[in-house]
Amino acid sequence: MTAPVTVSERDLRTLLGLVGDDRSDLSAEGGLPESLLIELTGLVRCDSVSFFGASPGLQEFSFMQEVPPVDVGDVDEQAVVLHYWDCQQCSYPERSGDLRSVTKPSDFYSVRQWHSTGMYCDYFRPGGVEHLIMLCLPEGTGSATRPGSLVRLIFFRGDGREFSERDRALLALLRPHLHQAYLDAERRRCGVPQLTPRHWELLRLVAAGHTNAQIARRLGISEGTVRTHLENIYTRLHVSSRTAAVTRAFPDRAAV
Repeated sequence: MTAPVTVSERDLRTLLGLVGDDRSDLSAEGGLPESLLIELTGLVRCDSVSFFGASPGLQEFSFMQEVPPVDVGDVDEQAVVLHYWDCQQCSYPERSGDLRSVTKPSDFYSVRQWHSTGMYCDYFRPGGVEHLIMLCLPEGTGSATRPGSLVRLIFFRGDGREFSERDRALLALLRPHLHQAYLDAERRRCGVPQLTPRHWELLRLVAAGHTNAQIARRLGISEGTVRTHLENIYTRLHVSSRTAAVTRAFPDRAAV
């Protein structure tokens, strides 16, 4: 869903500066430094930006950031849950498994079709949103997420021009750097995981793709002991899956 487009040298310099700065304004609840989100709104011109982690269908949020804070007023917030799976752009990452594409409503709808969707009529239009562009970070990113959850960055505009292919190209270039910035923020929030040497040894084998049976043979222990170690690791890392444990323990290995 990405069309070829030229990104200017000025844009590239701005990108490098944006992701290269050390930032101290971390939220304890999760997400990116607010100053980074503010600078993103200057790079990709918009009225507001949301960065959040949520379960499929947006039934539950692990964290939510909005810059600037959005006053939803009389908007029915349940409308987004009601219409989520019918909205082709909103549910595209879950339906397709494609977390790399940067998407806009125009990738899925004509203007007339978009204006007739329940999501637009009941949620976006009452909220003053006409245009949006969205990217996802890799599934399981960071310790604040739960298995199956997605971390998303969405830019919103009211009336006016649609987000351009230049905006899409910039966000595609920025995506792996935002992923790393988020992992760094999570690591700084949570500190180094407190695991035993045996836990680290077992987790390295998990990260290498070994099964419980293979790990048991390599370490000379039973599969039941492997499962017990994994349960203890999950508890200490506040996760509930192998993938999330590896991502939490070795954030620099996470795929983009």
